[in-house]
Amino acid sequence: MTAPDPLKVADAVAHAMMLNDRASDAAGIELVSVAPGDVTLRMTVTKDQVNGFDICHGGVLFLLADTAFAVCCNSHGPQTVASGGEITFCRPASVGDVLTARAVERTRFGRSGVYDVTVMRDDGEIVAEFRGRSRTIGENQPGSDGVRITERLT
Repeated sequence: MTAPDPLKVADAVAHAMMLNDRASDAAGIELVSVAPGDVTLRMTVTKDQVNGFDICHGGVLFLLADTAFAVCCNSHGPQTVASGGEITFCRPASVGDVLTARAVERTRFGRSGVYDVTVMRDDGEIVAEFRGRSRTIGENQPGSDGVRITERLT
């Protein structure tokens, strides 16, 4: 049996994850592009996502970065979870700002991995830098065969 095409696996896994991720859906996070170890997501900051200073809440920025990290570390097929993550807030984002998060795999070793995510405003300014650590738990997941699912599983 031939192994599925890695690009098809990354695409199918990413679409399954986004289809079933209710938190990211509620935040308006959209998949822009996916390849093994390289994922880009986008969202627009809404009035319900700002804090008392009228800037994007740090938890929302973490959600965007964490979602990009999650899709990226799962883009090879096996089910992978976060073992840790940290974020540095660099600049504010405001209502109406379009934020793009690009996650890039830095290394995988054994069942572990390290990923960096840059969150940028639509004007090119970096809003946050995130580093995530992953752990593969050894289970296949929807899309790991390279076939897209079309219905929400959860």
